This record gives sequence, C-alpha cells and structure tokens, in this order.
Amino acid sequence: MPDRVSAAPDRGTLRLALSVGGLVLAVLLGFGLGRLNSADTPTAVGLETADHTHPPGTAPHDHGTVAGAGQAADAEAGGLAVSAAGYTLAPLTTGFTPGREGQLRFQIHNAQRKPVTRFAIVHDKPMHLIVVRRDLSGFQHLHPTMAPDGTWSVPLTLPEAGSWRAYADFTVVADDGTQAALTLGVDLAVPGGYEPRPLPAAATSTTVGGFTVDYQGTPQAGATVPLTFRIAADGTPAALERYLAAYGHLVALREGDLGYLHVHPEPQLVDGAVRFWLTAPGPGRYRLYLDFQVAGVVRTAEFTVVVP
Repeated sequence: MPDRVSAAPDRGTLRLALSVGGLVLAVLLGFGLGRLNSADTPTAVGLETADHTHPPGTAPHDHGTVAGAGQAADAEAGGLAVSAAGYTLAPLTTGFTPGREGQLRFQIHNAQRKPVTRFAIVHDKPMHLIVVRRDLSGFQHLHPTMAPDGTWSVPLTLPEAGSWRAYADFTVVADDGTQAALTLGVDLAVPGGYEPRPLPAAATSTTVGGFTVDYQGTPQAGATVPLTFRIAADGTPAALERYLAAYGHLVALREGDLGYLHVHPEPQLVDGAVRFWLTAPGPGRYRLYLDFQVAGVVRTAEFTVVVP
C-alpha cells in the first residue's frame, strides 16, 4: 500500500479559513442583533409602534431623501383630502359647540376599512393633530391618545363659530414594516355666525409672550430654501429647550385650500437659531406657525408669508 499523505492545511490556508469563519459569525451576530434592535416598542395601551427619525433638511412630508438648498423637492401640500395612499381618516365626531370642550374621536382605516394600530414615533408622538379655523386663526397643535381598537381621542375646544379644519399628521407602519408618512384632513363644524378675519399682512418679525421672533429666508415655489428663526427676550437670545425632540416645529398652511406642510428643523441650533428647510408647493399666501419652548412653556409665533 502506498504511504498515506498528510492532509493538514498550511498556515496560510488556516488563517484564511479562520478569517472567513469570523466574518460569517460577525454577519450572523449582526443580523440577530439587528432584529432585536428593530423590534417594535409597546405603548402604554399595549399596542405596537415603530421608531422613526426625520433627517435634517428633509422636504415637507418626504421621510426619505434630503433636499439641499435651491434644489427642487417633490413636496405637495397635504391634508387636502380625507383619503390618500389607501388610508382614510374616519371621524367619529365632527360637530362642536363654540367655546365648550368636546371630544374629538377618529380612526385611521386601511384599504380593507380596518382601523390601523401601528404608527411610527415621529418627534416623540405617533400622532400630531393640527386644528385651525378656515380663516387660519385659532391654531392648535394637539396629541391624541389611541385606544386598543385604534380609536384616537383628544379634548378639543373650538372657541368660535365657523368651519374648522383638522389635520392628522402621522406615519403608518404596514404589516411588512414599510412606513408611509401621511397627512389627512377633515372639516369640523361649529354652528353660529361666521365672520372670517382678514389674514395679517406679511412680516418677518412678530412678538408672542414677551419674546420677539424674527426669521430670515425667502420661500420659493418648487425650491427648497432655508428659513432661520431667532427668538429673543429684551434683546437677549432665548434659552430654547427641546419640545417634542426638537428646538422648534413649523407648520405652514396655504390660504384658500388650506394645503398643509409640516417641516422639521435641523437637529441642532445654528448659531443659536432654529433652521428649517421649506419647499412651498406653489405660489400664494401662507400662514406659518412656529412652536418653541422656553422655561417649560410652549408658545406659537405666527407669520404671513407671500410666495410669488
């Protein structure tokens, strides 16, 4: 019989095998940890949500790519319809008595007309509700709570008669984990004589609660441009605090059809100021509502802007 030849690998081959094995192990561990880290977080009512972050400089309601200065963004005004992308805002209450607290209740239905119960957390909340009268007065930024059956509810007082608009601003999570950011709108009726107020003249400065708020920037139709807001008291820059995980929140509503834009700021202050990137979807007059917090108190500064 011939002599048996040793099958032991040389050192180079052994090192290669160990390297490949380590790489495979790292990938498998990373995959497992990734699945653990991406697990949904239960809310107080035992329902499931998924975390969601909004990148700085993102155009309104574009929760993916980031548009830079001067670049055209694929942004459209939201809140013009009660249904979009297979989802529907289904109100359970629409009538209110002027000056009396009521309860606004609604659900978000999917294409199968079933209530949705999975929403991403965007700026600390799974649902942002904006309410305003059709003359763009009476702005309110609220955060409803959801019951196990998918019914959202929030106390709401509409101080004056007229037609009001409620916007549900949320990011829904589908069964396959994909996310869709939507804003759906519905009208609320308050009986009585309606006398619309004229929109205030355009200005870049206003005062609210003892603070002076100024902004720099010129919104343009179809282009993404920066708007920088500075808040001061008696000439001293205000000590801004994070509110809903940001130094400011900006909502823009278009006069007439009440088209809606919700623009998130850059994550950090820019030379002490709050900077947003805004894309106006078309010309017209807009009302800007800036929420900011100082010493635990949230205030709203309002501006009229004309986009040529």
